[in-house]
Amino acid sequence: MTDSQATEIPAETAPEAAPWPAEAAPRFLTLLARRPFALLTLLGLLLWLPGVLSLPPLDRDESRFAESSRQMVESGNLVDIRFGHVPRYKKPVGIYWLQAASTALAGQGDSHIWTYRLPSLLGAIAAAWLTVWCALAVTGAEAALLAGLLMLGSVLLTAEATIATTDAVLLACVLGAQGVLLRVWRAARDGAPAPSSRTVLWGWVAVAAGVLVKFPVVPGVAIVTVLGLFAWDRQWRGGQWRWLAGLRPLRGLVLTLLLVSPWLIAIALQSHGAFFQQSLGNDFASKIAGGQESHGAPPGYFLLLSAASFWPAILFVGPGIVMGVLRRREPAIRFLLVWALGWWLVVEAVPTKLPHYVLPAYPALAILAAMAVLAPPAGVWATAARWVSSVQFVIGAGLLAAALLLLPGYFDDGTPLLRQWPLLAAAGIGAALALAALVLSLLKKQMLAVLLSLLALFVFAPGLTALAAPRLTQLWLSEELKAQVAAAAKPGDPPPALAGYEEPSLVFALGADTLLTDGKGAAESGAKLGGLALVEDGARGDFLARLAELQADAAPVSDLSGFNYSRGRSVHVTVYRVNQLHEIQ
Repeated sequence: MTDSQATEIPAETAPEAAPWPAEAAPRFLTLLARRPFALLTLLGLLLWLPGVLSLPPLDRDESRFAESSRQMVESGNLVDIRFGHVPRYKKPVGIYWLQAASTALAGQGDSHIWTYRLPSLLGAIAAAWLTVWCALAVTGAEAALLAGLLMLGSVLLTAEATIATTDAVLLACVLGAQGVLLRVWRAARDGAPAPSSRTVLWGWVAVAAGVLVKFPVVPGVAIVTVLGLFAWDRQWRGGQWRWLAGLRPLRGLVLTLLLVSPWLIAIALQSHGAFFQQSLGNDFASKIAGGQESHGAPPGYFLLLSAASFWPAILFVGPGIVMGVLRRREPAIRFLLVWALGWWLVVEAVPTKLPHYVLPAYPALAILAAMAVLAPPAGVWATAARWVSSVQFVIGAGLLAAALLLLPGYFDDGTPLLRQWPLLAAAGIGAALALAALVLSLLKKQMLAVLLSLLALFVFAPGLTALAAPRLTQLWLSEELKAQVAAAAKPGDPPPALAGYEEPSLVFALGADTLLTDGKGAAESGAKLGGLALVEDGARGDFLARLAELQADAAPVSDLSGFNYSRGRSVHVTVYRVNQLHEIQ
């Protein structure tokens, strides 16, 4: 595919405006585009490793995934999924297999959270690679590399790359499937080369992997895209749907079933059907029916959030959308618009909303944005889009700089801000780079604006993860309590009992046998077995009252105050040593 094929609208389908200008890439970008995957790997490691290595285990999903994966390593059971002694049947097994494998291969012991984050790190790098691969079906190598850079340098993918959850790996699966679907679509619509049978089957492998990681996102994105294309082209009649035969659906579905069904059958037998009831009947259905776990939000949530979550690429997304609308008669551009808009509308319509739900729409927008950087659209709508994107960019930069400056003041150990000069420097340098990028963008020097905006993120992100986060001691209660338990523990102690403060990060810190109970349960366990009880103030009254009833006693060993960010409130936890009774009366 030549550059002219990828970037010019044929005369018979061009809009009323003049033919679209050919992309003009600077020479250095052309040179870098010869080795895009090595460059993206290096930049991904530089951007994400500081967070992977420095952040403590986070609540709640990360610690739940990591603890369940650790128990899989310890038990050797690669079918069942458990958190503590309770089945965890919300998500399929794929991410647990990856985290268990990375931890076993790393050989650093099972209590280091970074080993569980390696699949996310590698998945995010793969997602950047596959963004380039998808873009190469639409445009030239330079714009494809630029799309990969914009995707890699987004705040949301940066966050997902540094924590042990599903979404970075899932995005790579989405892109593997969408890249094949895009090539089949182009082959049917504008005569582009059809993908080989092997490539198509690899797309189905991506679908199967996505199902094992987080059903039903990967097939969902593909189905939404296909339905959107049908609706746009009015393909409901006349056999126009036959282009889907290029996906070799029968062979692909058989391959997917062969890859997925062994574990599905095994977990069905292991759980006696409980996995399907909890994952589909409870978790998935509750997200569709209403805002699950207080994560509901009205439509427009992801649009407002994009100023920060898609920063700094948001500076170029508005012009990219305008360019896409102007070139909508091109099949490949139409595919990108339908992909992004279709999935965005789906997640805006779902009552339960979490920031990462919109991530599968971002690569299509990154490709459009990259193309608009090299061949900017003109006209009133393009100017308006540029100003809207500029406002969003300023909001995102302000939030990142403010986080560096303000978070330590609220949640650190009391160190004066002036003594935290690295944070001040990171906030100032990042803000200056962002301002320079904004000015260059308004002056229509888009390539320089891209480079400086990405450089700003390379200052902001490590500043937050490696400089600011370790200072936020009031947030890392579990790490502090782990140290206090280690100092107070005696040989022969049973696992600690937790009452009130029972966040998954503390279970990951103390082990799967940690007792999760209430104040009365902690008192009864301590009176029977002795050992330590970690009691939050809200459970303290019941704990002491039950001890009195049992004629047992406990002595406070240490205490800790902090902020439970999962619940949004301050907490105070006391570590007690409970004297064992030989008999509970």
